[in-house]
Amino acid sequence: MDNHFVPNLTLGVPVVESLARATDTPLDCHLMIEAPDRWAPQYVEAGAGSVTFHVEAAAAPVRLAREIRAKGARASMALKPATPIEPYEDLLPELDMLLIMTVEPGFGGQAFLDIMLPKIRRTRELISKHGLELWLQVDGGVSSSTIERCADAGADVFVAGSAVYGASDPAEAVRALRTQAEAVTAKASWACDH
Repeated sequence: MDNHFVPNLTLGVPVVESLARATDTPLDCHLMIEAPDRWAPQYVEAGAGSVTFHVEAAAAPVRLAREIRAKGARASMALKPATPIEPYEDLLPELDMLLIMTVEPGFGGQAFLDIMLPKIRRTRELISKHGLELWLQVDGGVSSSTIERCADAGADVFVAGSAVYGASDPAEAVRALRTQAEAVTAKASWACDH
C-alpha cells in the first residue's frame, strides 16, 4: 500500500527482497499502489513469485501482465468492488490469477460485501467459458462465516487476515478455513468442470 491508491502505507521492495532471502515460501505481493506499471516488475526482481496489480491503477494491464510473466512470476489482476469484470474478459488469458476484492482495499477488518458473490460467479463463468486454468482469489472479510459462500460462487484462493491473525490459534484458524473451503469446492458445480 502506497498511501495514495489506498489510504495506508505498508511494505515496499526492500522488505520483499529481505523476505525472499529469508524463506523458500513463494511470496505473493498484492500491490495496492499507483503506477504498478513502474513498480510491479521490481517486485518480481525482488523475489516475488506472484504479483497482483489493480487494473484501476494500471496504464497498460496486458503489457504489465506479460512483463510480470516474462520476468518469471505469476501475473494477477485485482478488481475493486465497483469495477465490473466484463470489460476485462479478453485479458483473462494473460493472467494466472484474478483477485476480486470483497471489501474496499486498504484496511483490514472490514465486513465482507455480500454483493460481490454474483461478481465472483460471473467471473468463474467467464473463466470456464474460455477453458482457462486461472485461479480466482477473494480478499476481504474472508472468515468462517463467508468462505463457504465464496467457494460455492467460484473462488479457489482465499485471503484471510483478521480471521487468522485475530484468532487465538492462527494455525488452527487456517486449517479450519481450508477444511471449509475444500468441502464446498469438492461439491461445487464449477469445480466439476475442471
